[in-house]
Amino acid sequence: VQLQASGGGLVQTGGSLTLSCTASGTGTFFRINTVSWYRQAPGDQRELVAGISGGRTSYGTSVKGRFTISMDNAKNTVYLQMNSLRPEDTGVYYCNGNIYTYREGSNDYWGQGTLVTVSS
Repeated sequence: VQLQASGGGLVQTGGSLTLSCTASGTGTFFRINTVSWYRQAPGDQRELVAGISGGRTSYGTSVKGRFTISMDNAKNTVYLQMNSLRPEDTGVYYCNGNIYTYREGSNDYWGQGTLVTVSS
């Protein structure tokens, strides 16, 4: 199973971006249990931004009311809609999925990261 993150880019303060995280597995049945988005700014630790599990969502304090996480089960894709972006939202955004497969049970998988830059 692989996670592919995409959608990052350069945006001005107050702008919006939508990130995508897609799970894929050739010839492998899998089920997504949870997906979370993390971000890491230069020199900082990785922090949890948002998560979704069984339709329930959770958000970090700094993004509540501005970011929305959602899942399209048919596409095995989780989206992070980011509105009212601020310079402090700048960083590399990673998706993490806890995914079940018949062969290995439930494990955590990381996407490759996508860079979001918010200019002031």
